Amino acid sequence: MSAPTAVLFDTPGPVARRRTRIGSIVAGVLLLATIALVLVRMQQQGQLTPEKWGPLVDPTNTDFAPVWRLLLPAWGVTLRVAAVAVVASIVLGLVIGALRLLLPRGPRIPLIAVIELLRGLPVVVTILYVDILLRTLNVHPGSFWVLVVGLTLYNCVIISEIVRAGIQSLPRGQVEAGLAIGLTRGQVMTQIQLPQGVRAMLPALISQLIVVLKDTALGSVVLVSLGDVGEIAGRLRQVLDNSIQTYFVVGLMFVVVNLLLDLLARRVQRRLSTGRRTAATVEIAQGRQATGAAF
Repeated sequence: MSAPTAVLFDTPGPVARRRTRIGSIVAGVLLLATIALVLVRMQQQGQLTPEKWGPLVDPTNTDFAPVWRLLLPAWGVTLRVAAVAVVASIVLGLVIGALRLLLPRGPRIPLIAVIELLRGLPVVVTILYVDILLRTLNVHPGSFWVLVVGLTLYNCVIISEIVRAGIQSLPRGQVEAGLAIGLTRGQVMTQIQLPQGVRAMLPALISQLIVVLKDTALGSVVLVSLGDVGEIAGRLRQVLDNSIQTYFVVGLMFVVVNLLLDLLARRVQRRLSTGRRTAATVEIAQGRQATGAAF
């Protein structure tokens, strides 16, 4: 069996590999030196003392329980926002992606314009526009729903593009076969293309969950004056005088959940790949058995 051929770049030779190793070592040393310098400066400024970290990591600290009584409910709100936005984004993304492929050219142009507009806007701007629009309409659903709507508007068009790419990657013959047996174009989409497309793009959809979860942090910036967000932030400032430590712990919570989601995406992708290989092996075995039976 021949060695795999590189598509995007030439296979590096000995000199290139040696330069890559040297560059990696130099970059690693510089990174470690930077981390050490930051830790030294933090130590000099008293940011590594037990008094600063105690309310967050020491259960015996008198402020530990009050701080976590604020952080855990806020983390629960974050997860609920991400869950609702993910479900709404997936549903709308499936609908928008299917419509973009089903609609004729004329009606498809406004839909594409809306998709490109929402894709081009930064998430923080989209959330801010939703907040301003609802205030203008004298609608006050609360910061929770403002954040959910803003995240949904951005992520549903991203998911619609994932859906469209997944469906377009399927063999064209499946559509022609479905039309040949009397199915309508919509039935071919819902009964043949979407089930296979969702299976193919499931790892990408799970990876998008990480983006949605991380983007919920924008609510603390855009909606800091609304609802529970501003109240929790204000109470934390009263209890703690260590924003660096607080942001570190909150960031670590995001990292842990995102790593779990990434692990889930990898396992799903590996299982899907194993399932496809198993199905292909079964088909080959059945073909060989049928050929042997014919003789």
